[in-house]
Amino acid sequence: MNLLLEELQVIIVGGTKGIGLAIAKGFLKEGAVVHIISRKKSKLISQELNQNFLGKVYFYNADATNKVSLSAALESILVNAKGIIDVLVANVGNGSGSNDSIISEEEWNNSWEVNFSSAFNTVSVFAPEIINSKGSILFISSIAGMEFLGAPTSYSVAKSALISLSKSLSYKFAPDVRVNVVAPGNILIENGSWDLKQRDNPKFIQKMLNEKVPLKRFGFAEEVANLVLFLSSEKASFITGSCVVVDGGQTISF
Repeated sequence: MNLLLEELQVIIVGGTKGIGLAIAKGFLKEGAVVHIISRKKSKLISQELNQNFLGKVYFYNADATNKVSLSAALESILVNAKGIIDVLVANVGNGSGSNDSIISEEEWNNSWEVNFSSAFNTVSVFAPEIINSKGSILFISSIAGMEFLGAPTSYSVAKSALISLSKSLSYKFAPDVRVNVVAPGNILIENGSWDLKQRDNPKFIQKMLNEKVPLKRFGFAEEVANLVLFLSSEKASFITGSCVVVDGGQTISF
């Protein structure tokens, strides 16, 4: 299927590793121009992408928990994107944290900043440009924001709030802008948390997959990216306000 993403100007906030990097590579392979925002610029990643997609990828250092930092990045992006932004992907998140019933205020605030405020800041800063271009906004949430799965409470609540935010914005930005959420399940990323757990106790992890995931395996970042690309394309022109799950069937709620 040709998704017709050639020359689209795409911003990915949190795009130098894991799911974000897979999304960036997916757009680049489809011919889009990709603007990657991250707190730390990886020299290896930038060299790899520039080598394969010279003139199609740009990097910007900014902290998504800080609107001033994002606004500074926007100024540079608009120059390189010739004033047009077609797709915005908010991908910043961190699922680490305590499983205590009541966590410290400090941990709660830190998780909220990373998992919700980063996305809220992103859409606050970039939404006017997306509205002008009548483009598309994608948030990356988690199945932990949909039902109880044993994830840290602070993470689950923040990702649930992100889904609620997208639903609200899908109404308020309609009919010109589509807003959707992708909720990944257990995604295997090299040196990521599941990769480390699998190396430490492969039998236990496989038992968990067999019992909890109907497809009996981890997902891959590229499988999440494929969905993001589709939802960003005109092939998904009647899809907005949706939370689409990529979890191999793990969630059981409707």
